[in-house]
Amino acid sequence: MNVLGVDFGRVIQGGADPDGGAVDTLFLGGTLEQAIASPPTPGALEALERLVGRFEGRAWIISKCSERTERKTRAWLDHHDFYGRTGLPRGNLRFCGRRADKAIHCAELGITHMIDDRLDVHEAIRELVPHRYLFGPQRGPAPDWVTPTLTWAEVEAAIPVEGRARPHARVSTSTKSRTKRAESTSVSTRVSGVTS
Repeated sequence: MNVLGVDFGRVIQGGADPDGGAVDTLFLGGTLEQAIASPPTPGALEALERLVGRFEGRAWIISKCSERTERKTRAWLDHHDFYGRTGLPRGNLRFCGRRADKAIHCAELGITHMIDDRLDVHEAIRELVPHRYLFGPQRGPAPDWVTPTLTWAEVEAAIPVEGRARPHARVSTSTKSRTKRAESTSVSTRVSGVTS
């Protein structure tokens, strides 16, 4: 059974323009109002609606952030009607305090496909998750054990309709060069070395 994991920051929200535009910095450094007013990454909501369908609802947001940023993330998701627009179940949301802790969530959830913009996350999940998609513009070429995906259209192209993709398939030559608190109604757990 295939299960999709998706990062939030710089993937669903605040992703850089593939043509070199700036990353949204208001989400982290601004007020709650500025954060929730920030737009989704181009194509994210539309692509996620289709991907959540392909994975039959077995999709999770897995995000590394502080508790303050977690509150902003939850507010942003509600403000943009994320769950209604994408079909992602509201309880399919996990947070952790360190990027490497995403591996804990991936193992617990059985994630088979992970979309994240950070190479260090992919390094942490390399032995757990067979299909890894490095999202957005990168400073250098991607290693051959991740699939570089510059845009949401490239993510969709890398994941075939049935949700099974060739591990680490290259999407395009242009991409090569550019290079918990788990919510389950009212029960939450945060991974950061201590569980509460």
